[in-house]
Amino acid sequence: MSECREERSYRDIFDGVIEATIKNAGRIASKNPGLVLTGAKIAYHQKKAAAKRAEYERKGVLVPGVMMISLTSRCNLTCMGCYMNSRECRLGSSDMTDEEVSDIISQARDLGVSAVVFAGGEPFLRLPLILSLAKRYHEMLFPVFTNGLLIDEAVSKELGRHKNIVPMLSLEGFSVETDFRRGEGTYEKLMDVCRRLSERGMFFGCSLMVTSKNMPCVTGEEFVSDMVSRGVLAFVYVEYVPIEAGTEDLVLTKEQQSHLREKLHEYCDRFPALFIGFPGDEDAYGGCLAAGRGFVHVSPSGDLEPCPAAPFSDMNLKTVPLEDALKSGLLEKIRKSHGMLTESGGGCALWANREWVKTLHEKK
Repeated sequence: MSECREERSYRDIFDGVIEATIKNAGRIASKNPGLVLTGAKIAYHQKKAAAKRAEYERKGVLVPGVMMISLTSRCNLTCMGCYMNSRECRLGSSDMTDEEVSDIISQARDLGVSAVVFAGGEPFLRLPLILSLAKRYHEMLFPVFTNGLLIDEAVSKELGRHKNIVPMLSLEGFSVETDFRRGEGTYEKLMDVCRRLSERGMFFGCSLMVTSKNMPCVTGEEFVSDMVSRGVLAFVYVEYVPIEAGTEDLVLTKEQQSHLREKLHEYCDRFPALFIGFPGDEDAYGGCLAAGRGFVHVSPSGDLEPCPAAPFSDMNLKTVPLEDALKSGLLEKIRKSHGMLTESGGGCALWANREWVKTLHEKK
């Protein structure tokens, strides 16, 4: 694979971001003796993983630093604007088996993937699988983006035994904002979950869907201070994507996007927690990080996709090894045109250009 110097530079930047994030997480968690050893293992794995990615790149295989796996399309909630509900359903498709998921993660580890993010649906509907994977691949980091409502006392006890699992609880702000989207009483239940995870010494965080309406709340000092006091150690701010028609007014303006980045930098210095924006500053990476430039997505049925918001695939990991699937023609076409994927139109450049992606898929 012939890559220009600028491409290598962006990957160096992204590798540096991953390493710095893990290092900062270790620093933040250093006050908890139970997390220190796990953090050291994960940091060591990251260094090895980055070296493996560079080695495979020289062989012509572009391995992403992060892999997202949606373990199931099932969920115990029906939140407004859920991307999983918007996906084109494939008739006859079914969730991957435990063995298939484990095999994919084994391949990802060997290729140099630093972290595997579990999403859904609700990933904790497959709790036994997540626990077994965390135990088997103890050197890997497994953030789990969850609505949190399945984390009762028994589940929190199980999670407490696996420090490489990082629950990321979905919130929209305080009770008014969260309950409006996720159902009455959800916020108070999630505050109980925070208490349970904190008591178990877990490294956990919150995932915040940022809209033009709730941005003053979720980026406000009052909200951040309150969440930190409840034990939250990581904040992931996901810019709203107008998947649901008629919600375009919820998209962040350019000014709000800029303000969000400024607040995240400020809070990183002021609070003992991680603050991460997604998709972040795409200009710094020369365009969208999807399609393997920084991350890829695996659907519940095993399709290797550019991104959760771009449900198109020409490879299925049930039948194709991950190393071969990463050479996907569709992913390569998107990567070659990454420069046009800087205008997000609402948190996701691929979503904003989904008709173009669909055309690439149809031409494969």
